[in-house]
Amino acid sequence: MMGRLAVQDALFYRFRIEDHVPSDHLLRRIDRVLDFDAIRPRLAALYSPIGRPSIDPELMIRMLLVGYLYGIRSETRLCEEVHLNLGYRWFCCLGLEGRVPDRSSYSKNRYGRFADGDVLGVVFEMVVQRCVAAGLVGGTGALVDGSTVEADTKRDRRAAPAELEAAWAEADDIARPVRAYLDQLDAEAGVEREGPVHKPPKVISETDPQAAWSTKDGPGRFSYETNYLVDDRHAIIMDVEATPARLSQEIVAAKAMLERSNTNLGFTPTSLAADKSYGTAPFLA
Repeated sequence: MMGRLAVQDALFYRFRIEDHVPSDHLLRRIDRVLDFDAIRPRLAALYSPIGRPSIDPELMIRMLLVGYLYGIRSETRLCEEVHLNLGYRWFCCLGLEGRVPDRSSYSKNRYGRFADGDVLGVVFEMVVQRCVAAGLVGGTGALVDGSTVEADTKRDRRAAPAELEAAWAEADDIARPVRAYLDQLDAEAGVEREGPVHKPPKVISETDPQAAWSTKDGPGRFSYETNYLVDDRHAIIMDVEATPARLSQEIVAAKAMLERSNTNLGFTPTSLAADKSYGTAPFLA
């Protein structure tokens, strides 16, 4: 006789989320090497000593790791997936009844407190230090290169810098990326720059002025550059630097990554492999 699915709610359930996450699950393997105790003092400095307890920053960092590992780029979708997926709930230490942070709280912390305190940079350093401790880093050379990332802005929303600055000056409120761009211009005006000096941009984006107009990968578009410094033993990424998509900035980023990885991690390669765009006299010197 053909069976029929019958849903009948039980009064009590014997259910352990631990039993439903396979022992070889990717999140289990990553959870074994995470240690937030070392970075909690730096996280605590970002919060007030009084007031109501906040959402645990470790929860939001774990959610960010889930989003990165499984390609979930939308914050709204990330909150939904963590709410529904048992494996994600286990990794985020939420159990069955733990409340997932609201998307707005998540966004405010990521773009506010986390950005100002360089929290994600601290997490990155923690991961690299784990790789160093495991013996995965130790090559005599390093590799450096950059990848272009298209900015989330329209190609036709652009104008000359002078035109946009005049329009921004008349606005009652200036958006955060615009303010950051203007502050950067003011800072650079009286400071001697390292590396090659590029000409002022002919056009900038109305909505994302820090992105650079680039024709590197085909038709012109506003883009950024993610620069990587990689150890040549097991291809461990030692440092990352984001810049506008200008060739001159690749050299500045490479020097910054080499100095930072030397100071923070003791990484001192004896050789550096790079493409010809890095072959300028100041950088080679």
